[in-house]
Amino acid sequence: MLRNLKILLILSVAIWGLLGVFGNILDWSGTTGAVSVATSMSTFDGGTDDWRATSNPAIILAGALSIVLLKSFTAILCLIGAWRMWTARAADAAVFAKAKTYALAGCAVAIFMLFFGWIVIAETWFELWRSEVMREAALDAAFRYCGMIGVIALFVGMPDE
Repeated sequence: MLRNLKILLILSVAIWGLLGVFGNILDWSGTTGAVSVATSMSTFDGGTDDWRATSNPAIILAGALSIVLLKSFTAILCLIGAWRMWTARAADAAVFAKAKTYALAGCAVAIFMLFFGWIVIAETWFELWRSEVMREAALDAAFRYCGMIGVIALFVGMPDE
């Protein structure tokens, strides 16, 4: 039963990635807009005057593409991992543990994207923590997703007997 729940949790991370990619592509202007707001530092006093603030289209495009590509990679790895876990669900613990590799890698990619992209770059470098507008909309969501995916990865990574 726990193995099946672990598979479902990995599938939920894959679906999160797929829905995110779909939403980011469908609302491309919103995706690039969120990156632009973070990099321009325009949502708080004095932000646009900071030497780090940029509205460079190449940087904005790179940020938006990174989000889409890393969510895609997360979804693909988690789908492969869920399939491998499904096919190994009745096997011994060592086989099932090996089947988790792609699933855990998918979770790690998601955590990397959320932590490095939003916490390290947006919040720390571009000081998004100072923005009343974006703190809740972007940073709180990134932290929440990162935390939940991290808990899922810890649970899935636990040894099975």
